[in-house]
Amino acid sequence: MGKAPETSYEVDRIETTLGNEEEGADFSKQADGSSFEVFRREEGAVDFRTVSWPHASVIFLKYIFATGVLSIPSCMFVLGAFPGAINVVAWTMLNTYCAIIQGNFRNSHPRCHSIADMAHLVGGPLLREVVSILFLLAYIICAASGILGVSEGLNALSDHAICTQWFTFVATVIVAALASVRKFEKMAWLAWLGFGSAFVAVLIVVIGVTRLDRPAAAPQTGDFDLGFHTIGSPTFVAGVTAAATIFCSSAATSAFLPVISEMKKPKDYPKAVYLSMTIVTTSYLAFSLVMYRWCGQWIASPSLGSAGPVIKKVTYGVGIIGLCVSACLYVHIGSKYLFVRVLRNSPHLQLNSVIHWATWFSITAGVSAVSFVVASGIPIFNYILALAGSLCFAPLAISLPAYLWLHDHRDWRVGGYLKTAAWTWNAFLILVGAFMTVGATYGVIQEIINAYADGTIGSAFSCADNSNSS
Repeated sequence: MGKAPETSYEVDRIETTLGNEEEGADFSKQADGSSFEVFRREEGAVDFRTVSWPHASVIFLKYIFATGVLSIPSCMFVLGAFPGAINVVAWTMLNTYCAIIQGNFRNSHPRCHSIADMAHLVGGPLLREVVSILFLLAYIICAASGILGVSEGLNALSDHAICTQWFTFVATVIVAALASVRKFEKMAWLAWLGFGSAFVAVLIVVIGVTRLDRPAAAPQTGDFDLGFHTIGSPTFVAGVTAAATIFCSSAATSAFLPVISEMKKPKDYPKAVYLSMTIVTTSYLAFSLVMYRWCGQWIASPSLGSAGPVIKKVTYGVGIIGLCVSACLYVHIGSKYLFVRVLRNSPHLQLNSVIHWATWFSITAGVSAVSFVVASGIPIFNYILALAGSLCFAPLAISLPAYLWLHDHRDWRVGGYLKTAAWTWNAFLILVGAFMTVGATYGVIQEIINAYADGTIGSAFSCADNSNSS
């Protein structure tokens, strides 16, 4: 099955750490006593273990690609082309590293279905609850960004025929319906379709901006300032917000973990991560640098609106499927966590019972509804992603994975030079995550306050279209 074996010491230690009385954890062993998988292959039960590693890679790719590629180009204007490119490469490499740490930890402790289970193992029930809240908040915010993107697409295709809030509601209904697909195996086919849709849409707008004499949003007569800078000079608030947005574009690695529990061979997880993150890094660099070179400060947010009204309609027409799938994946991952948390020690977890389906549909509808509220309250694409990155993903995708590594490599602190260096590096990452959590959250909140103050955001739940706000 590709599961990493646990020594008797590890099993004893886990039982001691968690305690059989802890709510929400599954402590029963397989028949051979070897592991504690959440989803098991049992006669008469629904088989969730059906995801191949290529399917896992496209699910990972779709979690990350669509929203990130729409937000990074406008961050280039804030930071400048060179620092922006460094941020893209550095953050994606760091997020890849932390994703591998999380996967290795999960395969060494296969009872862990989510990042919250890992937090429970290393820090007890209090840390589990804190991480659970951050995890759910992160993917609710990301789902909100996807819903916002879909509503912007519907606005563009209809020439803002009705109030934006109605489009946001329609987008939420579509996303909730797609997210109700129960198994990641089925979601993989949606992910293939969604990734192809988003990739082609972005390619169209990238080619489109290179065919214009001047950016579509720039003054169409007379001189204008393109705003292209090799190195920018942002304020701390603007710079840290842009960095948080770029970081968030590849930070959804905690969403990878529940997929492992549904993989045919969990040991193939690293292959899926490396493939998806390589595609993400190269695509982000190529697309964002080209768009910034040709549009400068006149990049729309989301960036699909940067090549003029005609190309905007074409790209949203092609890419709206990808935006829907992105949002539904975020709703699905948050819902799957709650679903497993509620039914983990119940036979209904893998039975096609009324309780099973009623629980699943109720949770997906609830998560979608909360995402709708968030999308309506912060209707600027970049800010909503930056908030997810700073407040939630910084501790989830940097600090906690580093602590997981330290937990499993405690003896490396006093080992040889290389082991000590590795231990020090991971201890340093905890501080990096803490800085991003505090500093970037402050920056994003200040940017949102400024946006309300200067009229960039009219008001929450308004009919205004904020698609060109950056």
